[in-house]
Amino acid sequence: MTSSSWEDFRSAEPAFAETVRTRFQQYKHHVLATLRKDGSPRVTGLEVDFRFGELWLGMMPNSRKALDLMRDPRFAVQANPGPDAEMADGDVRISGRAVEVTDPAVLARFIEEVKPPEPFHLFRTELTEVVHTGLEGGDTMVIQAWRPGRPMRSFRRGNDDGSLRETS
Repeated sequence: MTSSSWEDFRSAEPAFAETVRTRFQQYKHHVLATLRKDGSPRVTGLEVDFRFGELWLGMMPNSRKALDLMRDPRFAVQANPGPDAEMADGDVRISGRAVEVTDPAVLARFIEEVKPPEPFHLFRTELTEVVHTGLEGGDTMVIQAWRPGRPMRSFRRGNDDGSLRETS
């Protein structure tokens, strides 16, 4: 499966990337899904960081989620829905692969700028899908989906017949 950096995504779809980044930056904590050794899902809390043209995932040393990603790098991270049951800003999810960063220069730059609690694991993400789901006009669900190497696709589902129609 093809993957891209955050910067590649931002270059391909700048307005969509800004919507996604803004949605994630509304809250500090989000939900990360990883795969356990037996293949079952693990869902945990996580902070994300957009910096240096990348989306970063930082974790405590030897946490279960870090060990999951070191064994199987596939992940999905869901933006915190917040206290608004209406989800006025929509729902955002990023899927991909997490690559552990071991380069001392990259780690030093991250530590200098972010000042995370040490020690920690740092993962750079390679995106395979970005999805935003929201409402338009109060009754039409709009899904925007991007995958590397493909144009962004939009789908709409209205209250008329409930069918999902691709609009781009």
